[in-house]
Amino acid sequence: MARTISMREAINEALMQEMERDSTVVIMGEDVAGGTGGRGEQDAWGGPLGVTKGIYGRFPDRIFDTPISESAFIGAALGAAASGLRPVAELMFVDFLGVCFDEIYNKAAKTRFMFGGQVSAPLVIRTMWGAGLRISAQHSQALYPLFAHVPGLKVVIPSNPYDAKGLLIQAIRDDDPVVFFEHKLLYGVEGDVPKDSYVVPFGEASVVREGRDATLVAVGRMVWVAAEAAATLAEEGIECEVVDLRTISPLDTETIYESVERTGRLVVVDEAHPRCGLAADITAQVARDRWDALVAPPQLVTAPHAPIAFSPPLEDAFVPNPGQVAAAVRTAMDTRAVAPS
Repeated sequence: MARTISMREAINEALMQEMERDSTVVIMGEDVAGGTGGRGEQDAWGGPLGVTKGIYGRFPDRIFDTPISESAFIGAALGAAASGLRPVAELMFVDFLGVCFDEIYNKAAKTRFMFGGQVSAPLVIRTMWGAGLRISAQHSQALYPLFAHVPGLKVVIPSNPYDAKGLLIQAIRDDDPVVFFEHKLLYGVEGDVPKDSYVVPFGEASVVREGRDATLVAVGRMVWVAAEAAATLAEEGIECEVVDLRTISPLDTETIYESVERTGRLVVVDEAHPRCGLAADITAQVARDRWDALVAPPQLVTAPHAPIAFSPPLEDAFVPNPGQVAAAVRTAMDTRAVAPS
């Protein structure tokens, strides 16, 4: 039975259900217990945006507030994973990856490889990303391309409550390290989510809107931006297909290719920086493997190659918006060529 709940609630429910199902699942990170168990409230907030609120009361011996030392608790989580637990570690903001990246890319990602398949690392790293909360350049970045570049890591970016719950459950059950990206501005987004446990498989993109004229590819919050642009363009008679990647490692190139073969045009919408980013990677793969299907040059709509400003108007200008996406589609449509039949 499905109910309408927020993405924050969907993630919390996924954690609760997996902890009930599997006693090896533990949670650790800065303020994930929200100070409960101390001398304060018995049910404190649970992380800076309240995602883990209430979990300590149910599992007081399996959720741990850690010191402010990302390298220490991410390293501890990896050791726990290699020793038989299934830890979910919260890297509060992805911007803090520089403190603990060695534990992730040089150790967790290589554990199975370095031990010849004899040791696995069923570790999930939950982290917040994205601009829009006015919390400056060091707390607002979209750094998922850095993780996708590393072999051995799976990179998950949900855009809605249903996918967030199913993808997180899949991540916890996976035997290899998964980095799970949660956009700050999507926590309050609501959607229909089944109460029972379920999984959304990795590497399977979702076509959230069908269309014949152009393919819009996006992840996370940008799926909503692309969908809004598609709705505007539909009023002009331009029908766009919107593809939500869900995961970028593994990347479902086949769904992208099939869509481009139908539409002949590609627009990639990405909140990350343009240089060596997701948009550039997808565009390059389509140009290499489906060149004959394209009837117009691919378009990239990304954030600029610059830090995120603290100024609200400048931060808003930094993030790709529906108007920019619609303009990119119109550019792609401005050709005498027609989409392949």
